[in-house]
Amino acid sequence: MTWDALQIAALDALGHDRYRVQVPGQVLPDDPLVDPLLRAAGLSREGDGAFAFVRSLGTLADLRSASAKRALWPRLRRLRRHGG
Repeated sequence: MTWDALQIAALDALGHDRYRVQVPGQVLPDDPLVDPLLRAAGLSREGDGAFAFVRSLGTLADLRSASAKRALWPRLRRLRRHGG
């Protein structure tokens, strides 16, 4: 189930947990680079598209070079502009 921003805000304000199916193997890596990348893309760790976004980046070790970071910024800006 996909929650829109209004539903998320209402459920959070009421103190309810959102139902989300955790598919085995769809766990975000414990890399310190994951959270800043998600924030830069306008996503959150709990969001529906977070795992797909991180998976689409390839290996996180490759993103540690300056040229890879420069190539990633236009994509992050585009995601942020279009709401994740």
